[in-house]
Amino acid sequence: MTQLQITAFGPPSVLRLNPSLDGMPAEGEVRVRICYAGVNPIDAKTRAGLGWAAAENKDKLPWTPGYDMAGVVEALGPGVETLKVGDKVCGMIGFPLQGGAYAESALTPAELLVPLEEVSLKQGAALPLAGLTAWQGLFDHGELKQGQRVLILAGAGGVGHLAVQWARAYGAKVTALASPDNHGFLHGIGAERLVDYHDADWAAQVGQVELVLDLVGGESGKAALACVASGGRLITVPTITAEAIKLAGSERGIEVRGMLVQPNPKQLAQMLTLLRIDEAQICINREFELADGALAHTAIEAGHTRGKLLLRMPASVDD
Repeated sequence: MTQLQITAFGPPSVLRLNPSLDGMPAEGEVRVRICYAGVNPIDAKTRAGLGWAAAENKDKLPWTPGYDMAGVVEALGPGVETLKVGDKVCGMIGFPLQGGAYAESALTPAELLVPLEEVSLKQGAALPLAGLTAWQGLFDHGELKQGQRVLILAGAGGVGHLAVQWARAYGAKVTALASPDNHGFLHGIGAERLVDYHDADWAAQVGQVELVLDLVGGESGKAALACVASGGRLITVPTITAEAIKLAGSERGIEVRGMLVQPNPKQLAQMLTLLRIDEAQICINREFELADGALAHTAIEAGHTRGKLLLRMPASVDD
């Protein structure tokens, strides 16, 4: 078996294939033969040595990144009764410090996994971290209500395009910030208004909303404060700039909340249901072989990627 590991902090070239052994699942665990793993911005930031995950793992290199995965259960630990060998599953595993999805197999608590029924392994691998970030940002932290106006920054990205759909399904009025090339795509999945982030006056074009979901951070997150209506709030996801945006919000009397996504199989199952009944879709932009993980990191660091990127394992199957 092989795994793709961060051997040192630095550019994508520090990612290396290394051998791994199949472990035996302990009490409550299963071993999953991974078919696909999701690639997320946090993976690239950690590899570059940025953020809390890098700080916590700096003395544990080489380290296997990756939190999203989908595959087939191939071994059960004692006490596991909710799954059986051969089940197709997906989940967000090893979060926040263990990682492990950039590999051909992984051990994980069975309670973190959700069976895949009428949803492909590719979709299952693309969904967990991005989908949960969008869901928790909108509903748990943002407290979005039906009929409210919400602005989503980076609306066409991995998290953003799912947030557009979750908000639309809940009955919110969605404005998405994105490049013109993505406006047609976003309108098709539920955004009522589209604004070009290249425009210097984009915040004025947006007007006032009850909730901003900031998936960009930095100066864009600060600029979005102008869009928050009285009594509204801004949820900022990038952790590196969260404190600066909170301070800027405090100076303007605007509530800003940071967040860190958490595994939640119940919420994941709800999102899978939306996919299964065609109330939502996942845009998978590109797939890369596990050995080409450095190319995937280069692509995600370039930004402006519509939807999600996946790593395909040797054991991948079409379904």
